[in-house]
Amino acid sequence: MDAIQRVTGATPAGMAAAAPRPAASGNRFDLPDAAAPAVAGATAAAGLGGLIALQEAEGERVSEREARRRGRDLLAELAALQRDLLGEGAAPERLDRLTALVESLPVPADPGLRDTLQAVALRARIELAHYARA
Repeated sequence: MDAIQRVTGATPAGMAAAAPRPAASGNRFDLPDAAAPAVAGATAAAGLGGLIALQEAEGERVSEREARRRGRDLLAELAALQRDLLGEGAAPERLDRLTALVESLPVPADPGLRDTLQAVALRARIELAHYARA
């Protein structure tokens, strides 16, 4: 096991900090002083790239989650419209909500989800066309 050559950080009051000793030559982890900033910069850039990739992936998941939620809202409004038609007819407020949902429906990256949402949106547009709302 290697001996600890130095400890960095604060020293207790009244004690002088030990002068750093040079690393043993031949250690394969030694870098020339001029190369250290370049290596540190490359490491920071790689870490930042990974963080950005994770955030983008999370953004896609949030987008698909939002698309699913909006699709469920659209289906709920279509079901409510069916119930309204069994009663006194379509309420103008319901048609307004349905129009707003269709117009603001996000386009997810997942092709299956995108196709499903487009089919539901088409059905909603057909219903709105019956009332000249499309």
